[in-house]
Amino acid sequence: MAEYFIAYEDAVHDLLAAAAYIGERIKSGDGRASAMTAIVPRYLSRNNVDLAAELANTVDDPFTRDKLLTETAEKCAEIDDDEYALQLAESVEEFGLQQQALERIALEKIRKGQVGKAFETAESIHHPDYVYAAAAVHASANGKPEEAKGFLDKTEFASAKVSALQAMAMTEFAGGNKQACVDLLNDAQATAAEIEHNEERIRTFCEIGNHFVEAGRNDLAIKAYDTARGEAEQLDNVHRDAFIAAAVMGFLHAGSMDTADRTLDLISDKTQMSNCLLAFSKYLWERGEKDEAIDALDESYQILRSQKETETRDSKSRFALLGSIAVQNAGFEKAERAIEIASSIEDNDHRTSALTQLSAVFTLRREDEYARRALNEISDDSERAYALISMSDAEEQLSERVPANQLLEEAFHLIDEVPQLTARSMAYNEIARRFLERGETQQAAEIFTVSLRTVGDIRDESTRAKNLASLSDLLVGGGIELTDEQQQMVENLLSRK
Repeated sequence: MAEYFIAYEDAVHDLLAAAAYIGERIKSGDGRASAMTAIVPRYLSRNNVDLAAELANTVDDPFTRDKLLTETAEKCAEIDDDEYALQLAESVEEFGLQQQALERIALEKIRKGQVGKAFETAESIHHPDYVYAAAAVHASANGKPEEAKGFLDKTEFASAKVSALQAMAMTEFAGGNKQACVDLLNDAQATAAEIEHNEERIRTFCEIGNHFVEAGRNDLAIKAYDTARGEAEQLDNVHRDAFIAAAVMGFLHAGSMDTADRTLDLISDKTQMSNCLLAFSKYLWERGEKDEAIDALDESYQILRSQKETETRDSKSRFALLGSIAVQNAGFEKAERAIEIASSIEDNDHRTSALTQLSAVFTLRREDEYARRALNEISDDSERAYALISMSDAEEQLSERVPANQLLEEAFHLIDEVPQLTARSMAYNEIARRFLERGETQQAAEIFTVSLRTVGDIRDESTRAKNLASLSDLLVGGGIELTDEQQQMVENLLSRK
């Protein structure tokens, strides 16, 4: 007979326990793993590491089990249950994940200032470089530069050392020590040259360039981006154009449009060219050169539209970029054009995403007619309901509480017509959560009841458990409490097992 950890009496009074009660009784290994992936992190948020670990161990899939045990071990380290943290890490079967679990425990100890304990754990890690790097950052932030230097000297892995130097630099900058920041960034750039993996090295040069810009040293940033560009040119794989494009963005970020423009000529991939021109358009608009910005944006769109299927390396990136171009047109006061571009995206998910973004942008711009037009271009009711929720968020951002809540009501009535129970339940939860955040407790409670009833009608056990776990989030904080009627609904739901 299987051993269960959730008693029926507990499940009736606690929605998360009810979700776990269902989840641990699922016979399908994949279904139980899927359910526990939603349930275990929520028990960790309650600091219930014992039950989280027991539920993780019910998972048959070794990768999912190890992942959940790693998360639990890290939580144990956070609440200073160190012995249990190490015990759980040792129970992780896959060696790489076990090492990752130990590293996360050590990093959590450093975050809490318990460096000695972190180093004790690091003794079991084959490559503890990121632990030493984190210790260096911690020492530097606490005014111990010599100690930080000692920890950096122990860090052999170049990527870890560079990451630490960048973090230390920005800590110095936040403290007003600009020269110390620049010196550390120079050290980071010199160390980055030692990174063996080409793509990682180029990416790191761009990151350092970004930090130089933050520190107000655009001259040094341009040199870092130029190093990245030079190395990207030497690549002979599909990543070449993406990294040259990253350098173009960097030059723009540092205020050198001429260099960015010259570097753009090195790119052959049309998606990357289009993405750079989109960045050019934003840069020009911010400088007040609006006609030039619109021309750059139109060129970006035309280049992307001219890309043949045989030339497209990543369709998802292309569709997402079309959505970004549409949204930028809205920002440039080209509403008709924005809707036209978004509506023409061939992929349904990306088209819906773009139109949803447009409906929110137009709402923020108080262009309600265009917001409705973008909304009406979305054909699926559940997706249109989520767009209404986004529009409600925009109205809330404008401090327009009444229209914000009216949009939530409209979304609620629209989702009622959706036949897919899972989609309905998740949308109800989103609507209820917003009403709760806005202090509309009664409306939130009413929608909570509808969502709970909907979950009870879901046939798939794994989906039912996951949606119930999601619904339990609404009870955190005490805004809503289970009524007798709702507890009866939970009893009915559990009786289906």
